[in-house]
Amino acid sequence: MDDEASLQSTIARARDFDPDAWEALYRRLHPGLHAYARRRLAAPMCDDAVSETFTRAMEAIGRFSPRSGSFDGWVFGILRNVVLESYRKAGRHDHDVPDLASEEEGPLDRLVAGERAAEVRAAFEQLAPDDREVLELRILGRLDAEAVGAVVGKRAGAVRMAQARALSRLGDLLGERQR
Repeated sequence: MDDEASLQSTIARARDFDPDAWEALYRRLHPGLHAYARRRLAAPMCDDAVSETFTRAMEAIGRFSPRSGSFDGWVFGILRNVVLESYRKAGRHDHDVPDLASEEEGPLDRLVAGERAAEVRAAFEQLAPDDREVLELRILGRLDAEAVGAVVGKRAGAVRMAQARALSRLGDLLGERQR
């Protein structure tokens, strides 16, 4: 389902509640959605958040319009709302990512070999929540700037600028740690 025509065909079938189409969409999006949820929620809640996201997507598929953005961005927007609702239910007002250090290897660990992973993770946790979210959606979610913009309510140019600034701040944090 790599080309746009195939994706659009799958979405059209999903509108008719074709279970094979939904399975294909699930397989396409699950890794990124789960990675994003894992960064935002405690481990036991991640699977529930992704499941709730797909349930809501199935219920709302008739309202999705390709003119308003990418399908992937639309689904990530749903997940973001699910995450924010879980924050409200838990009484969290700060949207800071909880301490999610785990022994489980994640995308960041695969990108940064061995001993640098802990250093990068520590620097990443020092970033502002908005910086972390933009980087998570762009890297973990593999969304383009337009899709991230639709998720967080910013223009694509503002997302690219936020990403550049977040990466610069991350680089500064890593540079300070090396001194």
